[in-house]
Amino acid sequence: MTLRELKEIVLEANLDLVRHHLVLFTWGNASGVDRERGLIVIKPSGVSYQDLTAEKLPVLDFCGNIIEGQLNPSSDTPTHLVLYRSFPEIVGVVHTHSAYATAWSQAQRDIPANGTTHADYFYREIPCTRSMTRDEIFGDYEAETGNVIAECFRVRRINPAEVPGVLVANHGAFTWGNSVQQAVENAVVLEEVARIASISCSLNSELPMNPLLIEKHFSRKHGDNAYYGQ
Repeated sequence: MTLRELKEIVLEANLDLVRHHLVLFTWGNASGVDRERGLIVIKPSGVSYQDLTAEKLPVLDFCGNIIEGQLNPSSDTPTHLVLYRSFPEIVGVVHTHSAYATAWSQAQRDIPANGTTHADYFYREIPCTRSMTRDEIFGDYEAETGNVIAECFRVRRINPAEVPGVLVANHGAFTWGNSVQQAVENAVVLEEVARIASISCSLNSELPMNPLLIEKHFSRKHGDNAYYGQ
């Protein structure tokens, strides 16, 4: 894949966030990486989606240095970089403040795995991180946000390939994937399962799900024995 092709993919991913009603104004961003070249392409900071073009997308190295482009990268770039370093199998990251996912993050609650819709994409609950400390907030805040996500998955022994998304406490959602398009799809699904879980929990706060059903639905789409689709 050429750098130009990666820019076009990342551009479409950012525009897809608008098409799927996951962002308002400039409340979100998508990025993609070329791991062979060690480059990341990401949305520029504060630029309206309607004004985005491939030429406006900054290109950075994994240290955050601008390699190409005239605009400042997203303020969330350090978070993306930490995720790419912490989860070496991923090649796309999305961040949104979509309503239902953000509501769960503000409630500081995991999104429970209570149905097959959830289990088709997420093998277990979608975790919410711990609250950030004063030093993390007033230090290198965006990088520390990534560190808190990585810590959450490490401490709770969650496989980021099996749960490709997270809620940052009091903040919003991050998702990822083995393609930029998959990271967007996971963001769309996370918001929808957050919405469904909100309704389900309002009807019945005790919603245990048979773990075998979770296993069945996840394995239909993922792993060596997947059989969903063509």
